[in-house]
Parts: sequence; C-alpha cells; structure tokens
Amino acid sequence: VQLQASGGGLVQAGDSLRLSCAASGRTFSAYAVGWFRQAPGKERELVAAINWSGVDTYYADSVKGRFTISRDNAKNTVYLQLNSLKPEDTANYYCARTAGAVVTTTIRQYNYWGQGTQVTVSS
Repeated sequence: VQLQASGGGLVQAGDSLRLSCAASGRTFSAYAVGWFRQAPGKERELVAAINWSGVDTYYADSVKGRFTISRDNAKNTVYLQLNSLKPEDTANYYCARTAGAVVTTTIRQYNYWGQGTQVTVSS
C-alpha cells in the first residue's frame, strides 16, 4: 500500500486548502484513514480520522468546525478540507491508514504512512 498526500501550500490566515491522500491498492476502501500533522519541535498529532465508509469521523478539538475529512472510495482518495486557517495550523500534514475499519486515535494502529505535504499559514 502506498499513500501520497498532496495539496499543501503557502496561504494567508483565513484562507482554505484541500489536501488529498491518494492510495494504491484495491482494499483501501476497507480501512479507516487519518490525517496527522507535525510542526517543528512538536509531536505528531492526529487532526482528523474517518472510518471505512465515511460515516464516522473524528476531529481534534483544535480543528473542530474548521477542518472536514471525507473520502471517495471509488477514487481511493481521502480528503481534508482546511478552512479558516490559522498560523498555528502550519505543519507537515500526513495521511495514514489503519489496520482496521473503524476510527481510532491510537497512533500505533496506523500502519501505512504517506509522505507529508507542507501547509504554511502566514499571519
């Protein structure tokens, strides 16, 4: 399984971005997927996750109401819509696939990781 994140960029505070996580493999739709971010000097944190069908989602408190995770299983792609961006959202954003179908906040249950895409928000 290979995951490829894209869509990052340099934006101003208040702007929006849409990140995409494209996956190889026919069984991608059977697994939950999460978006993580890591800023320099900080730990990697889970910002959003979605179950296999897209019905169940999780958001970190810091992004709730501003970010939206979704998926298109026909395209083997998971999206993260980032709205009302703040300078503190600046980080490298990664997508990762779990070993199961349900949403989890336990990082060790994410066993496939993609390369990150950088999001930089200027004030």
